[in-house]
Amino acid sequence: MLIVKRRFCRSVIYLIALPLFAQSSRQPIEPKAGSWKTWVISSGKDFRVPPPPDAATTAGELKWLRDAVAEPNPYIAASVQFWSAGSPGYRWMDLVTNRVLAGQQILPGHTTLDSGARIYAYLALAMYDATIAAWDSKYAYNRPRPSELDPTLATRLPTPRSPSYPSEHAATAAAAAGVLAYFFPNEADSFQSMAEEAGKTQLYAGLNFPTDYFAGLDLGKKVAAAVIEKARADGFDTVWDGKIPTGKCMWVGTNPGLVTGPFWKPFLLSSASEFRPAPPPDCASDIMQAQVADVKNFPRGPANFATNERAFYYQSAEGGQTFQYRYANQWMAEDKLDQNPPRAARVYALLAASVWDSLIASQDGKFTYWYLRPFMLDPSIVTLFTTPNFPSYPSNHSTVSTARCDILANLFPTRADFILAFGKAAGDSRIWAGIHYQIDNEAGVTLGHAVAKKILDWASRDGSQ
Repeated sequence: MLIVKRRFCRSVIYLIALPLFAQSSRQPIEPKAGSWKTWVISSGKDFRVPPPPDAATTAGELKWLRDAVAEPNPYIAASVQFWSAGSPGYRWMDLVTNRVLAGQQILPGHTTLDSGARIYAYLALAMYDATIAAWDSKYAYNRPRPSELDPTLATRLPTPRSPSYPSEHAATAAAAAGVLAYFFPNEADSFQSMAEEAGKTQLYAGLNFPTDYFAGLDLGKKVAAAVIEKARADGFDTVWDGKIPTGKCMWVGTNPGLVTGPFWKPFLLSSASEFRPAPPPDCASDIMQAQVADVKNFPRGPANFATNERAFYYQSAEGGQTFQYRYANQWMAEDKLDQNPPRAARVYALLAASVWDSLIASQDGKFTYWYLRPFMLDPSIVTLFTTPNFPSYPSNHSTVSTARCDILANLFPTRADFILAFGKAAGDSRIWAGIHYQIDNEAGVTLGHAVAKKILDWASRDGSQ
């Protein structure tokens, strides 16, 4: 054990000294979370880690921790502060968000819309399952935190109200790094280093023993392997046959985006077509003539800056893909939910799964009906920006925004009115921009509600209630 600890000491990434906090005695965090339903792995119990070490080993670790917590190296605190700024999954979700907001190419040949949604989903589900498995082991073994064994240990942060073994930060980090390495193999070494740093910060904060860290890393790697196996079989690499149907009311173009979406596997929907919308009206019908006129006549000039600005916002990377995580992070921080790792991981998982499943369901509708866009029905329509290169019905934005905002409204009911209105505006903005009909919006809202309901029904039986 001494050799392992010396090895650990040499490899740690140091960063600045933080203020020290004494331990407080409060109610334990989610003692039953280890039995919550998981998304990918069979159960938390099936991934239980081996028992923690004996008292003699623990005493040696505690001695090492006293020196680690007192380490004056000027780089330690910045690392501790960075990785402890939110829940264990916060920085990993933010890593993907920063890539999307920067317009970085996520996966070769794909947009940030499809590949970003997929990466968020597998990342969030891996971190959630790793957290649940860690919680099963924590309360199975009930290893005290270092400061509970040595009340004189002045930790750098408040001691969490959960058992020490295994480390939730290490488990989350290893699961996240493993999944991200699958999507970005050229950065695998960087992600591994980040995972090690994230876990080690909890040692230098005095919150975990070294063996908690190592057990957490091993657990997270096993969960990541299971999640990657699922990702490999999700149909994302399906090759399109290149066939575009022709005829009345049909979309016209080449290389439509997200065309293989109907072949991707959702997490909870029985199939991509489970909630498929009814066929759209004949494009020559009175209904559609009225709708295309509404799109054409919507005022988009300088005098309507407000709707123009909102339309551009919802077309942006944040408005289109990441706002749900920004609000979730803000509200979890305000409600101190970020101090409850199982609950925080559950928020990310439900949101990310809702986006992925609703995107697949929307694409199924688009490429079932191949309905033409407004400017194809009336070429005189002037849009605010380029119309996305795929069919019109239903609206992706209405579908996905309804689903993710329904989830947020359920998880944060005191903000429900705000976020539901926010989601509605996301769908309406596509008409303001001139790129969708009202039928696209309405079908998307109905579809998004159906997907969210399926996910929330699952969540109501996941054991967290």
